[in-house]
Amino acid sequence: MNLKSKHILIVGGGYVGMYTALRLQRTLRRELRSGQVRITVINPQSYMTYQPFLPEAAAGNISPRHVVVPLRRVLPKARILNGRVSKVHHGHKSVTFEPLVGSPREIEYDILVMAAGSVSRTLPIPGLADAAIGFKTIAESITLRNRVLGLLDRAESSDDPEVRRRALTFVVVGGGYAGIEALAELEDMTEDSIKYYPTIKREDLRWVLIEASGRILPEVGPEMGEWTVEELRRRGIELKMNTFLESCVGGLVKTSDGDEFESATIVWTAGVKPSQIVNSGDLPLDERGRIKTTTRLTITGVKDAFAAGDVAGVPDVTKAGEYCAPNAQHAVRQAKVLADNITAHLHGRPLRDYRHRYAGSVAGLGLYQGVANVYGVKLRGFPAWFMHRTYHLSRVPTTNRKVRVVADWTLSLFFKRETISLGSIENPRQEFKAAAAGQKR
Repeated sequence: MNLKSKHILIVGGGYVGMYTALRLQRTLRRELRSGQVRITVINPQSYMTYQPFLPEAAAGNISPRHVVVPLRRVLPKARILNGRVSKVHHGHKSVTFEPLVGSPREIEYDILVMAAGSVSRTLPIPGLADAAIGFKTIAESITLRNRVLGLLDRAESSDDPEVRRRALTFVVVGGGYAGIEALAELEDMTEDSIKYYPTIKREDLRWVLIEASGRILPEVGPEMGEWTVEELRRRGIELKMNTFLESCVGGLVKTSDGDEFESATIVWTAGVKPSQIVNSGDLPLDERGRIKTTTRLTITGVKDAFAAGDVAGVPDVTKAGEYCAPNAQHAVRQAKVLADNITAHLHGRPLRDYRHRYAGSVAGLGLYQGVANVYGVKLRGFPAWFMHRTYHLSRVPTTNRKVRVVADWTLSLFFKRETISLGSIENPRQEFKAAAAGQKR
């Protein structure tokens, strides 16, 4: 195939987008060097977030800067555009690109890669949009950390029982990986923090998990899931199983079991859905609203278009009639096959199916606690925690980030974790505006 000026456009700079571009830099290095191929990556941020480390960043075990990977540094052969795609016109092989600042413009391409990932799947629950926070981005992770520590400050500084009770009640909705790890890490952080708050006792803290089903962490299996339930309850965490969040207007939490209480922290982790870009183009969708994709990661019935990750419905060739789960394990592996298939497509070679062997799952439950089910080997406590860290360290992109994460972990062995709220950075001009208002008077 003639490779003259072939433009590969990748929509999304997360797991699939970044890893696909990273591999294409190697498999197409000659073509990139000669100018026969160009790669463009469109992403709202200039970095990729390693989401499995968000709970540890929220708990202060890892610096937030070490959880993200700068796209321009790791993808020097690609052009990075910050903004979003508002429309896909694959019939004309172009997209409408809206930069963060400036007017929208059309960008043409020869090969399209849809890797826009997912967003939080919310429900029409009264008060949810105003009172809750998600847990998918580094901004949400750090905001949540600052909020929890700031509420400890608020409770310590108040004599009002209602203010203290609301401040010290923390709610997490969703018993999957994100919810359980966020809950466990933040609860562990508050255990360390209250040592410096004379009037706050452990029994003053109320941590509540609301889960609609009858189990948590289904990925690690029933046995390890039950152990996790027992471990969290041993730590004083309330688990409301088979329970729905019915309302949280103004922070007043109402659940389907009839409970009602005030909370200043509500974390929503009850699932994800494909990015909204799937509804803004002429690409085929499946019954779940994902881009319809073949086992070779090509978009069904469409030429010169590929998709993978959370935004795509990829058939699982190891389980007839099922689809690959929307998780990081699949995304990273799919990216490798996707990049190789694009290379094969450009050179006129046959494409290969995405076939995987499920490795298992690991989850951290705070310092020195974890649960794991890897290749049928079930671990809990310290061994599982150690495996959790080892596995994710091996998956963090770039040696630079690996070394920095290890440095963070090593320092935490010798020094106590930081328990300072920097919530004021979310309103950096507040102090200046107050000073300016005072000057006018």
